[in-house]
Amino acid sequence: MMRLNAFDMATPGHIQQGMWTHPRDNSRGYARLEHWMDLARLLERGLFDGLFLADVLGVYDVHGGSQDAALRGGVQVPLLDPLMTIPAMAAATTHLGFGVTCNTAYEPPYLFARRMSTLDHLTNGRIGWNIVTGYLDSAARALGYAEQMRHDDRYDLADEYMEAVYALWEGSWADDAVRRDAAGGIYTEPSRVRRILHQGKQHRIDAVHLVEPSPQRTPVLYQAGASERGRAFAGQHAECVFVNGSNPAVVAKLVAQLRAAAAPRRILVFVGATVVVGRTEAEARDLLADYAAHANAEATLAHASASLGIDFSRYGMDEPVTAGPGQAIQSNVAAMAKVAGPGWTKRKLLEQSVLGSRQPPIVGDPVQVADALQSWMQTADVDGFNLSRTVMPEGLEAFIELVIPVLQARGLYKTGYAPGTYREKLFGAGPRLPEDHAAARHRWG
Repeated sequence: MMRLNAFDMATPGHIQQGMWTHPRDNSRGYARLEHWMDLARLLERGLFDGLFLADVLGVYDVHGGSQDAALRGGVQVPLLDPLMTIPAMAAATTHLGFGVTCNTAYEPPYLFARRMSTLDHLTNGRIGWNIVTGYLDSAARALGYAEQMRHDDRYDLADEYMEAVYALWEGSWADDAVRRDAAGGIYTEPSRVRRILHQGKQHRIDAVHLVEPSPQRTPVLYQAGASERGRAFAGQHAECVFVNGSNPAVVAKLVAQLRAAAAPRRILVFVGATVVVGRTEAEARDLLADYAAHANAEATLAHASASLGIDFSRYGMDEPVTAGPGQAIQSNVAAMAKVAGPGWTKRKLLEQSVLGSRQPPIVGDPVQVADALQSWMQTADVDGFNLSRTVMPEGLEAFIELVIPVLQARGLYKTGYAPGTYREKLFGAGPRLPEDHAAARHRWG
């Protein structure tokens, strides 16, 4: 079965830069609680597996050495804390999962573990964590550092971070620690709770996890790094991996590497996708032209400069772009070089960015879109898609109304939700991480 997440961010401009200026787009209402509750209800009506919420901790200030372009274009700024939106969305839904991006570099694992356990309780086991190590120097400066750590060092830190949170989630409280014995006056049996002693290079913990065991204990674990070091990290920790790419054959090689790194443990792979669908192909093409008229070139370059680690303001439109090793998203740089070819230019980047992002859209009638998604699954061996927003909410509404019935008729998409937690819905097994996962060795007993 095809898995589907909506890919969004608590900001006016997420991936498709400029779409917030479209007169029918509601992204400017991102700061209203009703905006997120309405979105969650819409996704649950479409039987989406989850809402995947991106996040960053700094501004995009690489382009021109300034944050001005990002501020003008609403490029992931202003930006709310995505964790704060989840309880309201969970209250508005019953089944929808929530995968939220949180950075391992700047928050103590003890505090983060409590926050995620709290959300797992409040959502009744529907929380997931997209593990990121960061890529913005502006975030490092905001948190008191001169610059961020080197790329691979950030993953080393993340490995230690995972050991710390696994110990808290999986090993501090026994399954039978909580008795709730009102007659005997015992809520928790003290002998069934233990302190976690973690003495690592970056973190020290001597504490009991403050939260009693939640439905999943450890949230569903997403990861999005596709560099060599990122793939090794995913093989150790991730249950679901988010990848990007415009060529299914190229993505297939990456997927094979990811599955090999995790073997024999099963992982699910989601690929990023942008869809513009109409009742006819002509209608879809008209919609694409309508949307594309609102794409913002300056905002596109501001976003690309930060994620690629390249200041495009230094290049003329037809001057070949060169990029050496950097601390940004290395897989993005490699992917851009493969798509645009050697000696690619700023003009090629903007020509590719039809809707204000480097992700080429899938455009067509419902059958054509379903064919394209099915072909991606078969050719690239992916399990599903993270659908990025175009014009909201009409882009998602059209997908739910037009494409999902075609997928269901082909037996590719569910007609109802399975019971249980987010993990149970995704994997059809229990609510806890499997015994062959790295976290299992931290379990009580």
